[in-house]
Amino acid sequence: MATTNKVRMGIAGLVVSAAAFVGILTREGYSDGVIIPTKGDFPTIGFGTTGGVKAGDRTTPVKAAQRALLDVRTYEGAVKSCVRAPMTQAEYDVYVDLTYNIGSTAFCSSTIVKRLNVGDYRAACDAILLYRFAAGYDCSTPGNRRCAGLWTDRQRSHAQCVAAQ
Repeated sequence: MATTNKVRMGIAGLVVSAAAFVGILTREGYSDGVIIPTKGDFPTIGFGTTGGVKAGDRTTPVKAAQRALLDVRTYEGAVKSCVRAPMTQAEYDVYVDLTYNIGSTAFCSSTIVKRLNVGDYRAACDAILLYRFAAGYDCSTPGNRRCAGLWTDRQRSHAQCVAAQ
């Protein structure tokens, strides 16, 4: 999700980049059936879709990608509804990706949004690292085998966000 354009613009005109969408699909991974990523977590299918997922559901890669695109559009709407600060394309991509993972309500009520809306972009990036828990477990715990991937993902998002500054 690298960008050479570090100009911040109003987010109303931004849409998630193709690179960010592919990144979401890659990060989430594909499953044709329902899985529960971490004990106590929401069941997912396809590329991390949670809405309306029921035990026994099945999907195909094409249908899952189409659903993921609809989900991304929903999460873009959430980012656009709660963030008033202008962003670079790279920042926008990071925050839509994060919202895809933590959900609209969590993102819009987050420290990240509060910091963005006062123009403290670096502190907003740093707040990404606050989202290190899965089902009540701190995924940043050294030696963690339960949800280390979540912590790795937060560190990746943080680094991409900082690089976008």
